[in-house]
Amino acid sequence: MFGTTRGTLVPARKHLFAFALAVIAGVPVAASADDYTGDAMVDVRTLPRPEGAVEKTAETKTHHDKTYRLTYDIPASVAVTAAAAATKKSLAADGWVQYVRPLESTSSLAFKRGRQGLSMSVWQGKQSTLSYNSYIPIYANVPFPPGAVDIFYDERRPYLGCIAPNGFDATLDFFRKEMEAIGWRPLEAAEAAARWPNAQLSETVENGVRAYYSHDAKNDSDQQRPVMLTLQRRDDGRTGVEIRVAPFAMPEKLEAADDVSGLPIPKTTQSLRGSGDSNSVDRSLDIGVVAELPATLAFYRRAFAARGWTEETRGAVVTPDNVTLNFSSAEQTATLKFSRRYDMTMVNIATQMKEAALAARAKAKKEADAKFLSDAATMAKEIIAADEVRRVAQAAKLSDAPLRTLADNSKPVPLPENAEEVKFEAADGRLDFYSPSTVRAVAAFYSGALKAQGWKEKPSPINHAAMAVMEFSKGGKSMSFTVMQMGPRVKISGYGSALVMADAKMAAKPGAAGDQAAGGAAAKAAVQNLEADPDAPFPVPTQRSAMSTSASGKLPGSDARFRRQLDASIPAELSTVLAFYRRELGKREWKELAERAVVQADRVELAFTSPDGPALLKLGRAKDETSVSLVQKYPAVAAKADMMPRPGQAKLMFGNHGGSEAAVTINKQTIKVAAGAGGLQSPKPPILELPPGKHRYSVKVAGQPTRNDTIEVTADGAWALVIPPSGEALSLQMY
Repeated sequence: MFGTTRGTLVPARKHLFAFALAVIAGVPVAASADDYTGDAMVDVRTLPRPEGAVEKTAETKTHHDKTYRLTYDIPASVAVTAAAAATKKSLAADGWVQYVRPLESTSSLAFKRGRQGLSMSVWQGKQSTLSYNSYIPIYANVPFPPGAVDIFYDERRPYLGCIAPNGFDATLDFFRKEMEAIGWRPLEAAEAAARWPNAQLSETVENGVRAYYSHDAKNDSDQQRPVMLTLQRRDDGRTGVEIRVAPFAMPEKLEAADDVSGLPIPKTTQSLRGSGDSNSVDRSLDIGVVAELPATLAFYRRAFAARGWTEETRGAVVTPDNVTLNFSSAEQTATLKFSRRYDMTMVNIATQMKEAALAARAKAKKEADAKFLSDAATMAKEIIAADEVRRVAQAAKLSDAPLRTLADNSKPVPLPENAEEVKFEAADGRLDFYSPSTVRAVAAFYSGALKAQGWKEKPSPINHAAMAVMEFSKGGKSMSFTVMQMGPRVKISGYGSALVMADAKMAAKPGAAGDQAAGGAAAKAAVQNLEADPDAPFPVPTQRSAMSTSASGKLPGSDARFRRQLDASIPAELSTVLAFYRRELGKREWKELAERAVVQADRVELAFTSPDGPALLKLGRAKDETSVSLVQKYPAVAAKADMMPRPGQAKLMFGNHGGSEAAVTINKQTIKVAAGAGGLQSPKPPILELPPGKHRYSVKVAGQPTRNDTIEVTADGAWALVIPPSGEALSLQMY
């Protein structure tokens, strides 16, 4: 490909690499998307269909009675790479020409045929797919020379750069005919001067020719801007081609967009990659601006001056095609480098905090931390003092009178006569209740009552007005009580093997065995007839021995999560639990994907589609119970946070909670993760896409040994690799 330097075409193949890419703004175009009619759109049903492919009808889209978006599932028996190559060959035979947009990195393939645009995406994974999308308006149409190679094209500006296979004269004749055939006409010098006084149409090109064209098409507010065609003879007999918006029609004064990482960018920014934020020690931005170098240079001089930066004369380099400037402020230094690529001005900004500013920042942090700790200690003392005053006032209302034993007590240990809200769990040996008496009165009650029954009390160091801990033992059994004042009452908690044994002895009384057996049969019958808990966030039986829920991934500025999970243990047969979930999930309009079901005697895995997104249910057997893992994903939330992986791939986000930059090497790539990346106040952290499977990685933080580990990712999921100050990375599934 070529970039332009004052009329001369020069090679420009070096690609920028960084962690974040954002297309900020385009430039004026020739039409709006609403004007994209069916005449300019191909019906993708007429395009090649891979052998054995099955249409995913839920993803099919139509416009003007034409299908413009279509996705096929590719059978596992079909070689996806070969199918994609065959499809590309068929498209080329039908007149579709493949191109690449300047500076754009994407796995989708772009094609053009006249005024029709098309993208094709091929994903390879457990379920490979091929997708077409013809809703690609060619806003600014220019002709492609037949057989051209190295085609870089942006249909929105327009921009075209390529190498034509024919000689100079033949290529010139082609453009003279084809440009006028699609509505471009030669721009007259008088017409150009009337609208753009600085227009110069007589500039010569070394070993080539330059021509200007205008177009009558209009967008919402302006007439389509004129373009400049440059042809250049090559030593190999071919012809270099470039079409771009004429330099004199580009904006002379750029307007500012919102700052990124505390640094200015213009509204005509086309691409942006960088690291760091406004609080970082080091920041960098690589920016592609659709504007001429003088206008871009003037914008940054104005913007930096407005922010209190001073331009330095040291190290400055100013040539027509490359500029290097140095700036300084009270706390930082900055180096700005400008160059040309395609029809854009490339800007690299690198800032660094001064040593004095770093020292001042460290001192301020130390002082702030010290003040915080001091304030926290003072507040804690005040809270403790206030709580003690409140506790004493509440304790004064408690009764200190001696307690008597509650009559008709069925529990295995004595209870005081004023016991309230008594809860006893015989199987676990647990007893809880409240009393309006003081801690000392309750402690005295148990000390006297249990000693009278032959229990031996072990002295405890915790025995004061607000709390007492009591331990008793007899005949190889033990139990303990915690007596604690909680507001206007005292809470008593007892537990231990003696309570369990005491309950077992009660169960052994005449008639108890029969009752217990009947109760066990009833319990077993109840377990086989599972009932849904109406208060649980996901379907789960009320008959469960354990349950936990968790959520991961969060959309900034909201409580929306990417993924939620329920884990439970059910004392029932696997088949019973499976029937329960198929029934309850069906009530919620979850659709089971039969082709992905795995049902075995001791293991079940079912995939679902739900109104909120994909879900996965896993059942297993452990300790005569059925384990449940139910995961719900929310793709709409993940997509808003840019955490949705491509089909068949996995995303990995990197976070660094340490104070130094970390270098992570994974899948033959080394990624630098700035200190603080991934925090609440940091910009979007680095994100990498990986194929499913296990990946070895290493983490290197300055001053610490290299840490090596492995992370396993699955298709269509997203993970976070978080580096704490210790330097040992932690992984978390987010989607």
